[in-house]
Amino acid sequence: MPRKAIIHRKTNETDIRLTLNLEGLGKARISTGIRFFDHMLELVARHGAFDLDVNARGDLDVDQHHTVEDVGIALGEAVQKALGSKRGILRAGYFLMPMDETLAAAAVDLGGRPFCVVNAKISAKRVGDFQVELVEDFFQGFSQAARANVHLRALYGRSSHHQVEAMFKAFARALRFAVARDKRLRKVLPSTKGLL
Repeated sequence: MPRKAIIHRKTNETDIRLTLNLEGLGKARISTGIRFFDHMLELVARHGAFDLDVNARGDLDVDQHHTVEDVGIALGEAVQKALGSKRGILRAGYFLMPMDETLAAAAVDLGGRPFCVVNAKISAKRVGDFQVELVEDFFQGFSQAARANVHLRALYGRSSHHQVEAMFKAFARALRFAVARDKRLRKVLPSTKGLL
């Protein structure tokens, strides 16, 4: 059975419709009003091998924060919903992503305990039309909604563009591994607590 989810998140600040298929082919249709952020979400779909549709309308005349954070929340809700009982998933994944002079690391655990750490010293305030400080807000939103540990680090790099992009790619690949099914353990919950 394909693991899919449809999320509609509407607040006074944003209106987001998001569709996720964890068994996808990396196809993406993204529209958030922030072109560089669209590109980062396209990377999540491609490198995660997810099909992802996002249509987000937010109060960009105020700031990008509400849109970016709420898309992170919607994506986290979609992952949580698509996984269902979580039986048979690998649960955790990590990845090191080189991108030219940059190296980024990501680790994800879908163990039911939200916590997010983003460690990156990015010199630019903006990459394209995107406010760089919102990288952490996106992943914080995802972590809370998916009830996941998300740890991201840009270990080094000169280009701010490369640092942000490498973190999104590393996250996508770590998440791809974490949601993957283990055929040997398809009926087993990956926790000794009996709850995720």
